[in-house]
Amino acid sequence: MKIFKFSTIILLILCTHCLSMAQYVQPEKTIDTIKLMPQTNFDVIAAKSALAPGKATIKGVAFTKPKTSFGYKAPFAPRIYANRIKILLFPVTPYLLEYLELRKQANYKKLKFAYMSNEAWKYHYYAITNSAGEFTFPNLKPGKYYIEGLLNWTSTGSYNQYTGSGYGNYGDRTDYYDTKYYNVAHADLLNTIVEIKDENEVLEMKLK
Repeated sequence: MKIFKFSTIILLILCTHCLSMAQYVQPEKTIDTIKLMPQTNFDVIAAKSALAPGKATIKGVAFTKPKTSFGYKAPFAPRIYANRIKILLFPVTPYLLEYLELRKQANYKKLKFAYMSNEAWKYHYYAITNSAGEFTFPNLKPGKYYIEGLLNWTSTGSYNQYTGSGYGNYGDRTDYYDTKYYNVAHADLLNTIVEIKDENEVLEMKLK
């Protein structure tokens, strides 16, 4: 019996040694961040000219709506207004259009992101909405502008969690449930391209 136990211990030691001397240790997979950058040259002079002071104004309201189970915005659901969020405005340039196309290829699960150069980022305006989602960009020139804002909001749901069963004198069964509530965080990117055509135009829009 003692000989058997001793042999078992020796075998375990030998197996442990074999594991430490594995022929090949498979490395963990690593995923490097993929940066998508526009190849179009950014025209600083054109961007600066597009944002020069003018007499036109953009007035808008930013909002979203809850989504259905199929991922579409419910058309008759109440609006969720963008309360105190930042709205960005960029002049539409070939560089920006390429960037927006690259952003469609982005995939955060694969660490694949689209980037804008620091120089291009400098040429934009921003506005802050009020509690009703209203925002204004004054003193603009005629031209095309890309406008976007990120609206974070939370929805609440509930489900019945089974907690146990009870049985009557005649074998009848009653199941008991507690209502549990949960929150789901959402982030909706609101964006569009608008065009000011007249020098004194007041363009009213919906950002949704």
